[in-house]
Amino acid sequence: MHHCYLNGNICPVEETNIHITDLGLLRGYGLFDYFITYNGRPFQWDLYWERYERSAKLMCLPNPISKEEANKVVLSLIEKSGLDNCAIRFILTGGYSSDSMSMTKPNLLIISEDIHPVKPQDYETGIKVITHDYVRDLPEIKSIDYKHLMILQADIKAANATDVLFHKRGYISELSRSNVFLFKGDTLITPNRKVLRGITRRFVLELAKSHFKIEERNVELKELFTADEVFTTSTTKRVLPITQIDKSILSNGKIGIKTKFLLDLVNEKVKNW
Repeated sequence: MHHCYLNGNICPVEETNIHITDLGLLRGYGLFDYFITYNGRPFQWDLYWERYERSAKLMCLPNPISKEEANKVVLSLIEKSGLDNCAIRFILTGGYSSDSMSMTKPNLLIISEDIHPVKPQDYETGIKVITHDYVRDLPEIKSIDYKHLMILQADIKAANATDVLFHKRGYISELSRSNVFLFKGDTLITPNRKVLRGITRRFVLELAKSHFKIEERNVELKELFTADEVFTTSTTKRVLPITQIDKSILSNGKIGIKTKFLLDLVNEKVKNW
């Protein structure tokens, strides 16, 4: 059974309630973070906590819990889930407001959830993404504003795609919930502007630097169509190949050797976490 911490109390998710005056609902004023466990332990907890704190500061949301207290809550939620592994989601909102504008005290929810992994066959075939002219507002923050992704759900489904790749003025940024990489020869390239600097992105770059040349820079959309390999990274995707963008097949539709190499490196690391 999954549980939720709300402002100091833990109860089953089904019994958790947020009032309709919350600024997350009224104004979309809120942020979240998300990580999973391996072998029952939070993966890279320190880095996820740092990002959560940074997002709160950038959004001018006071953080109502210390790192030590939050860690105790997380461990309690993991234990209560009864699962070998689970996901943990932090949600911090502007709290309740009598005039729909003034913030007095934030609401903090910490929730245990099931992990929804990528389908195993997607690692064998790669995924298809569609493109969309858009850059997320405040991309360095994991805000709760995902309206563009929700609006595009029908288009993604109609194209038999998995996700959407955002680009602006000819330059790519990221997928809706993950970072993008490409290989050109032995050079691993990833955008470094207008992107969320994902924890898995950082993890992959750290693992890759001993094996490949690394370039973090502006990346033109057209570069993806001539790249040797393209993939995306996130908490649940790890290293997931992209083999089609819109109607263009990448790398003859085959999974790249270097992409598979990085996926194997990540899998080996998390297995022994």
